[in-house]
Amino acid sequence: MIPDPTAVAASRPSEQEKNSQGEAHSSRAVNHSEDESGNENRQKSVRRRKRTHKGLENVKRKNAKASRSSVSRAGGSHSRRRHVEAVTLFEVITMGRSAMQAVIDDWIEAYVTDRDTSLLDLISFFIQCSGCKGVVTAEMCQSREDSDVMSKMVEELDEVAGLQYKKFLAFPWILTVTWPMDMDSVEYPLIQSGPYGRWFHSEFCDFVSVLVAQCQHSVIFDSYLINTLISLLTELSNSYVRAFRHTCTLAAVKLLSSLVSVALSLSVGIENSQKLQAVQKTKTMRQKSTPQLERIQKKITELQEKKAEIEGMMDIIFKGIFLKRYRDVLPEIRSLCMEELGLWMKLYSSVFLNDSYLKYMGWMMHDKIPDVRLKCVLGLQDLYGDPLLLPKLDLFTSRFKDRLISMTLDKDNEVAVQTMKLLVLISKMSDDVLSPEDYKQLLQFVYSSQRPLAATAGELLFSRLLNTFAPAADNQDGMNEEEAHKEQTFARLKALLQFYQDSELHKHVVYLVDSLWDCGGALLKDWPTLTSILLQDPSSQSPEQAVLVEILVASVRQASEGPALAGRSGAKKVMSAREKKVQIDDCSKLTEHLLPVLPKLLSKFSGSPDIVASLMKIPQYFLPECPEAENTQVASSLMAEMGTVLNLHSDPAVLEAAARTYLSLCGEETAWCSMAQTARDTLVQGWVDQLTALLEDSVKDDSFSADEEKTGEILATLKKLRAFHNCHDLSRWNLFDLLSPLLSAESSQGGAPPEVLLEVLQCLCYSMLWSLNTSGETLTSKDKAVAQRLQLRLLSERSHHYLSHPDHSVRLQAFLGVCDVLTAHSYQLHVWDPSCCGPLLYTPSPKLQRALLTFVCGHVFIGADCDSQSSVSENSEVERLEDLHKRRNLLAAYCKLIVHGVLEMSMAAEIFMYYMKHYNNFGDIIKETMYRTRQIDKIESARTLVLCLQQLFVRLKREQESGGRPQPGVQTFTSIKELARRFALTFGDLVKFRECVVMIHRNGIEFVFQEFSQTPETPTPLYLSYLTILSEFSSKLLKPDKKTVFSYLQKHTAEHIVDLREECWQPLIYYRASLLAAAEGEDAVSYVSSDRKLNPPSRSPFSKQKLEGSKSPCPFSPVESKLSKVQRSSFSLSLQEKTTDTDPFSVPVEPPARRLTTEESVLSTGNEVDDDTVEVEL
Repeated sequence: MIPDPTAVAASRPSEQEKNSQGEAHSSRAVNHSEDESGNENRQKSVRRRKRTHKGLENVKRKNAKASRSSVSRAGGSHSRRRHVEAVTLFEVITMGRSAMQAVIDDWIEAYVTDRDTSLLDLISFFIQCSGCKGVVTAEMCQSREDSDVMSKMVEELDEVAGLQYKKFLAFPWILTVTWPMDMDSVEYPLIQSGPYGRWFHSEFCDFVSVLVAQCQHSVIFDSYLINTLISLLTELSNSYVRAFRHTCTLAAVKLLSSLVSVALSLSVGIENSQKLQAVQKTKTMRQKSTPQLERIQKKITELQEKKAEIEGMMDIIFKGIFLKRYRDVLPEIRSLCMEELGLWMKLYSSVFLNDSYLKYMGWMMHDKIPDVRLKCVLGLQDLYGDPLLLPKLDLFTSRFKDRLISMTLDKDNEVAVQTMKLLVLISKMSDDVLSPEDYKQLLQFVYSSQRPLAATAGELLFSRLLNTFAPAADNQDGMNEEEAHKEQTFARLKALLQFYQDSELHKHVVYLVDSLWDCGGALLKDWPTLTSILLQDPSSQSPEQAVLVEILVASVRQASEGPALAGRSGAKKVMSAREKKVQIDDCSKLTEHLLPVLPKLLSKFSGSPDIVASLMKIPQYFLPECPEAENTQVASSLMAEMGTVLNLHSDPAVLEAAARTYLSLCGEETAWCSMAQTARDTLVQGWVDQLTALLEDSVKDDSFSADEEKTGEILATLKKLRAFHNCHDLSRWNLFDLLSPLLSAESSQGGAPPEVLLEVLQCLCYSMLWSLNTSGETLTSKDKAVAQRLQLRLLSERSHHYLSHPDHSVRLQAFLGVCDVLTAHSYQLHVWDPSCCGPLLYTPSPKLQRALLTFVCGHVFIGADCDSQSSVSENSEVERLEDLHKRRNLLAAYCKLIVHGVLEMSMAAEIFMYYMKHYNNFGDIIKETMYRTRQIDKIESARTLVLCLQQLFVRLKREQESGGRPQPGVQTFTSIKELARRFALTFGDLVKFRECVVMIHRNGIEFVFQEFSQTPETPTPLYLSYLTILSEFSSKLLKPDKKTVFSYLQKHTAEHIVDLREECWQPLIYYRASLLAAAEGEDAVSYVSSDRKLNPPSRSPFSKQKLEGSKSPCPFSPVESKLSKVQRSSFSLSLQEKTTDTDPFSVPVEPPARRLTTEESVLSTGNEVDDDTVEVEL
């Protein structure tokens, strides 16, 4: 801490005598040890030791002066504070607000006794709060304008000593702080992570506010304490050290906020005194008291002088600190400046709420940090929320309105939401601020993907358009309250319909309802009014009717399921008990009202497929426990009306909604379960009978012959059965046997129409899936299991046939259907209980397997580069995305066959070839397939990767030998090498995949040297360049395995004459270097290119091994052994990556300056592989 100046002066009496004449300066110094002033979370043991102190650190040293009494906290008058007596100001932060007040009171008493010494304690407190662990030196200064003093104000580094110095003026002190240079790299208390940082911030702010509050009636007006404190904070807030700048800026703005509170209290005192003075003046001459008036006037004058003094302090802080720091490079400082500025404007609007201060708020709304912009918006919300402050904001609103509107598009969601709330507040406070164009832009946010922003925009929409209709006028005597409410609701709905139609987003009603739900839930849940409007309107085909029905269905869904919507985030995921109760009550109300009304609505709108499809969804949200559900007559009427609608329409939307509704109604927990099941069975039986009769006339002797009208009837019936078979088990109607003849029927026109084939394939797929799903219940004998396998085989064969159908949709459905069925069959085999009869094993034929692979390659990986986004396509962007979605489904269906074991894992090699070429569109699916197959069998999965690379390499080699035109499936050498690198990156855990990587290298070496017979015409293996690709996996080998693989390579090269001087052997050099360099922590290129120390001429590596009695695991040929005795040329491999696609196997020769050492190093290292070698089975 900073020592007592008199204590230091006592040790130097001669200096005191000299300074008694009024000379300029007197020197004082003190050290901050690390044990006394470190960060709070590192000083717990130190605090226990410090509590033995008996007073403030500088004040207690005054005991050496006999003429003054000790200022101790241990006095009897302060016995209630003994638990906080022996602490410094920095330590009191840890003790809570009550202890803080007690210690500050004691500090004030000490300040009154000796203000310089106590003030040094306060200065030390702020330096400690900055996390400073160093030395502080203090000198006395007699004049603030001394030129010599100002020249000493420096901030510099001493790199030799590793220290930083800052000398600044805190009049009457010249303080010099010395601290280590690495302080900036250490977290100071304000920015420490976790709860400690937040806690310290709160306690530090409390300390400043308590200090001002306790001093406001005494020493704050002595023209010494606050002036010195402001001088200290101003200098430290200008430091380039972030800890000083951040901590002292926070202290300064909090000091200004505390001074604002003092000014407010003084304003209240002035106002009360002026009221008392006015009362005294109204009294009669006899009642007036002149002395009392004079005392009141004197008090008013005194309070006004104090207020002016406080405002002067605030002005100094604002101009000296805020104006320099509100644009600080540190976002935290900018943020806290804007936060406090908003508070000052709110609390002390008479001084701060004017355009000269508001401009800073407007400027900082353009800050690049979201938190700074957010603090500005939150501060403005407090200002616009007070009607008394609005007149002072007119100019600011007109100047920065456009910026506020643009901030609703902010990339930070919280900033956008709070800005929208501010604009809603402005709209409510003043109608003429926002123009119609502004409202049109803001109201479109009800369709935002962020629910908080959409809900806030919904509040603006509700307050602006939907809540402006007053109740019916009093002069309409004949209109009762219910009719008035209905008329008002109708007017609001009409306004909502008009807004929806103007927005031209006609497929987003559910999002509009969700946005209005929080503020306009009462309007949207007024189902009696909505249905009465629909039933009373004579027209049934108007667009308004369709939108009203969509709003009705959307409100029913919202009340039943909550705000969870696809594509919209930010909604609450867990509902409270109160929200659950409200949800149940709403479901009960909608069931009670809509169950009897829905048949009437279906009957009225039965001619409109779109409206009927929407109304069909409503029963899915009914509450089975509702008392109205016990009314069988009402439920029977609903079933009858739904059956009538289904007989009229075969639209896919109507059929899907009806199938899902029947699935919900047929649940075992519903009250109308048996009635719904009976109605469903009656419908299905009627469709089956109708289809049977139609097919008897159309399919004869394996030929399909039907006119257009009959084909339309067959197609409509198939659509109904297909839609219901997707949700319901229709196995007892034996649809497979009924529809399978259509797949083999042929005619002069080429068989059944594509539309019929598409529905038949889907129905047969659903039938087979239901059969497999219920195998445990239905397969009670082996004959039934055999029959099921025959059906599976028949479906697979017919699907194989239709993979080459001319119609594209038929081909896709045949492929997806057979993939889904085979995947489900494999799953049933895995979960089958052996104790009972289950599905029999079925393996697709090799022809079908090849056909599936060919289909995927031909329909998924189309084009040279399907990832190109710049190419001009005839289809629109939406169509392109839909096509991509279909292709992704095809690839996923095929990959599931591999993952579930239907196809051999090696069938994935052809898919893995496209991993890099089509990474943007299909990379995630292929990568997940690699991961799944590796979980099943990591060795076989690694073999698949090897097979993929080898097939690509062989294709490239054959194409180069033939010299023909490039084929679509052939990739360049660089692409194959990059693919190998990406494959290697998937082996993350080297220990876990150790065997896999070793197998990859073993297989690659065998692939290169298998069946190789060296002749003068073929001096090198045909596939030698594959070793360059294989080197990408060298970094994934463990060090013992690298040496073992190198030995395995030597065994294969020992049988041949390997002349490393020849360019054709360079891939071998590169691969060997990758193994040896990786073993020493380098890559292959740097290993080959590095300058190695030559072996001593008196002893070659071979003679060294011979003397040590060791044997080389792979003896070299005579030509190779001579290389250690002569200087020979080596080849640079650093250029291997730059080889052209036309000749990927040739590598340029390295310049002569880099020759000689490489080959000798490789050979000598290769003969030391016996050391620390771990045997791996090869």
